[in-house]
Amino acid sequence: MSFLVLDNLQKSFGPVQVVKDFNMSIEKGEFVSFLGPSGCGKTTVLRMIAGFEMPSGGTITIDGEDQDRLKSNQRNIGMVFQAYALFPNMNVFDNVAFGLKVAGKPKAEITERVNEMLALIRLEHLADRYPYQMSGGQQQRVALARALAPKPRVLLLDEPLSALDAKIRISLREEIRQIQRQLGITTVFVTHDQEEALSISDRIVVMNAGRADQIGTPSEIYNRPATRFVASFVGTLNMIDAVVADPAANTVRIGDQLIALKEAIAEKKGGDTISLALRPEAGSLVDSGDTALRGEVLSSSFLGSVIRTKLAIGSNTVSFDMFNDPDLTMPAPGEVVTLRFSAGDLLVVRD
Repeated sequence: MSFLVLDNLQKSFGPVQVVKDFNMSIEKGEFVSFLGPSGCGKTTVLRMIAGFEMPSGGTITIDGEDQDRLKSNQRNIGMVFQAYALFPNMNVFDNVAFGLKVAGKPKAEITERVNEMLALIRLEHLADRYPYQMSGGQQQRVALARALAPKPRVLLLDEPLSALDAKIRISLREEIRQIQRQLGITTVFVTHDQEEALSISDRIVVMNAGRADQIGTPSEIYNRPATRFVASFVGTLNMIDAVVADPAANTVRIGDQLIALKEAIAEKKGGDTISLALRPEAGSLVDSGDTALRGEVLSSSFLGSVIRTKLAIGSNTVSFDMFNDPDLTMPAPGEVVTLRFSAGDLLVVRD
């Protein structure tokens, strides 16, 4: 049986329904990220799990126990917010100890647990400092330790890294994942940053307009997007318009060029327009892959580690990336080149 179950979860604020028929089962010790743009409902789902918002419909169970009748302080859930939410008049030790003191734990147990948590986040030497005396990254690590100190059943993180600069974000997200694995705590992480979600999650929920458009591993979400929204939101993707030539043979026409797809399109009719997706890194100018398209170079951009070239193929603009090589000659505008890739890399996008 799954540890955290969200069954037909719904939430409305007045006439506006912000979460619609949300269903998911999360295993004990799993790290799941809710990924999506602002306003898609991901934080609302998190707040319903925490008990800060009551569902308009559906149920939430943790370890088989219905949470709907429990207040937030009865659910044994730890939460880390975007804005740290540390008590400014308390030092690091007292901030981490706060939940344990509220729970009425003995002083010796509190001291032992706080010291354990400070060692976990490697800030034992800052126990006497106040929040204003620390960097943003240090404050967020203290917030994490405070959430973990009472040994919660579930850890919720609401965009905890968005206020930090890029370099600190990368190091802290890796630290959060390492701590989560070490403790084996079931974790739900909310973010709008696809790189964050892809790099640290066991599974990702891509949310769109209050619904889960796709739930899968990072590899599944990136390589096999299930909807047009997921395809456009996660990573850089070429969207290519094609016309079905022969559904039985899985052939399509892009401009005046005929190619065969690996994915079946038997439900289509000849002449139907379909959308195809191709990642920029799937294409190459070398003689590899089983599929080729000719195109005229529109531009080539030097991006450091890669060179991104844009081609005109029929009415489509298609980008592809090559790794930088000092001896490489960049394709010139107006040059006609052949883009090669595997048929399996060309995905049929179904809404």
